[in-house]
Amino acid sequence: MVTDPIADFLTRIRNAQMANHRIVEIPASKLKKRITEILYDKGYILKYKFEEDNKQGLIKIALKYDPQTKIPAITDLQRISRPGLRQYSKPDGFTRIKNGLGIAIISTSKGVMTDKEAKQQNVGGEVVCFVY
Repeated sequence: MVTDPIADFLTRIRNAQMANHRIVEIPASKLKKRITEILYDKGYILKYKFEEDNKQGLIKIALKYDPQTKIPAITDLQRISRPGLRQYSKPDGFTRIKNGLGIAIISTSKGVMTDKEAKQQNVGGEVVCFVY
């Protein structure tokens, strides 16, 4: 039984990259699907596919690597808000990730979005993770 599914999602991606896997399969949820879409839109993953089965479904993610050096596009994934200690932030309280090169994924009342989008819409929320 997984007590923190988002941390499990991030760990599966991190472990697959360390093992130089091309594809990683993750059990699906609405939040994980939205985080996957954000990672794709921002260029951190190559492709993704949502597969439905009898249970909760699967997310298949094709990881992105540099063609010459084989270095993964995602340098680090950090879980910020966790079940034991939730982290919330106001729009003016978002910190810059890696001097503006990374993104923070925020769960707001208007949906899951990046920190830049949340700041534009002037909404705060729970800081799910940092990606860079």
